[in-house]
Amino acid sequence: MSVQMSFDFEGAMPVTALPPTVSAQVRSAKSQQGAVAYQAGRSAELRIAQDYERRGFAVARHRWRGKHGEIDLILQDGDGLVFVEVKKSKTFEGAAQRLGQRQIRRLFASAEEFLGTQPLGSLTDIRFDVAIVDGVGDVQVIENAFSH
Repeated sequence: MSVQMSFDFEGAMPVTALPPTVSAQVRSAKSQQGAVAYQAGRSAELRIAQDYERRGFAVARHRWRGKHGEIDLILQDGDGLVFVEVKKSKTFEGAAQRLGQRQIRRLFASAEEFLGTQPLGSLTDIRFDVAIVDGVGDVQVIENAFSH
């Protein structure tokens, strides 16, 4: 395999360009990794939904998407709602670290949008939970993880 070299005069560092076939292989591998990650996330969400259902909650929406983003699970808790963000990683620590401030703000904005579809609107009793799943499928649920 031959490697083409070009020069970046701005950064004064050589830039290596991969041949088109190698580039296509890299894209394909990334696409496969993305598909595996998607399925792992979906599986974690289903596992969490089952856990909540076992505890008496009804799943109102699964992967609800609004203008501001997606909410993994929305559960009915009597007259109230529970918005759940599910994170999966090899470790609980790694999963918890995947939830940043920007994502939390999007979750709040999406929840507000969803509440606009409810009879009581923003007067609906709500809470935000974070469910984390590790690489072997163990689950930790942090109820009322942050307030709005």
